[in-house]
Amino acid sequence: MEQDNVYIRFDWAMKHMLRDKANFGILEGLITVLLGEEVKIIELLESESNQDSDTDKFNRVDIKAKNSKGHLIIVEVQLTRQLYYLQRILYGTCKAITEHINIGEKYDQVKKVYSISILYCDYGQGDDYVYHGETRFKGIHTGNDLLVNTKEDGVIVQHLPKEVFPEYFLVRVNVYNKIPESPLDEWMTYLKTGKVKEDTRTPGLQEVKKKLQYLSMSSKEKRAYDAHMDTIMVQNDVLDTAREEGREEGREEGRAEGRAEGREEGREEGRADTTKQLVVKMISIGLPAETIAQITGLSLSQIDKLR
Repeated sequence: MEQDNVYIRFDWAMKHMLRDKANFGILEGLITVLLGEEVKIIELLESESNQDSDTDKFNRVDIKAKNSKGHLIIVEVQLTRQLYYLQRILYGTCKAITEHINIGEKYDQVKKVYSISILYCDYGQGDDYVYHGETRFKGIHTGNDLLVNTKEDGVIVQHLPKEVFPEYFLVRVNVYNKIPESPLDEWMTYLKTGKVKEDTRTPGLQEVKKKLQYLSMSSKEKRAYDAHMDTIMVQNDVLDTAREEGREEGREEGRAEGRAEGREEGREEGRADTTKQLVVKMISIGLPAETIAQITGLSLSQIDKLR
């Protein structure tokens, strides 16, 4: 079997390299595999979301693209490391819609939005590593989908709400743990490990092999990238340790009480202690307060009290 190579991980590339038009093929490949149709990027949309800082609030990229039918769409790709990521995804999607329609324009200028969230720090539960959500209006008695009349090019046509409302993809990177069997699996392997098969034919990953080689980075870029990877490893270790310690403490207190109230109180105190331990450990390794806030969901003032 051919030796796999290691390339720059997607979360780093997303912030530092994939905004370059020459590298659009990588993002196009990921979006094409998820949507199941060819997508071509036209441009990155200018908004407050497209910022450079690793600790900025809007860690996402908004993309204007065309699908296989020639329809214009807005794709929001974000790297989410926050406790309240469902609320964050909803907020980001609303921003993508409102930022890219001008005041006074008709509502027919609202573009379809696909929200793709690459979850490297996932607090959810489920037995799959990719979840897809869309809006559907179903009759409560008949179960039939509602069709809505709209006007296109002077002609009345019918649309399903899911053709207008945003669609969501939650990509749970840390949950993935299997041998690649499909293009999506190959992308999951790359997202998690930075590895790409030598003989890959998967859209986007061929571009990864050409454009995201670690050895082609400058010494300065390598130092920054290595520091980023070290921080991720420490964060994951801190999260796992604190989470397990909190669960165990909650179980111990629940067992000691021997009552339903005691068990619930133990669980609640365990969860609170988990967060406190997590914050204290992250402060001790020098993580910025803004990063800690993104991971835990606490406010800056709450974090400051634990120093």
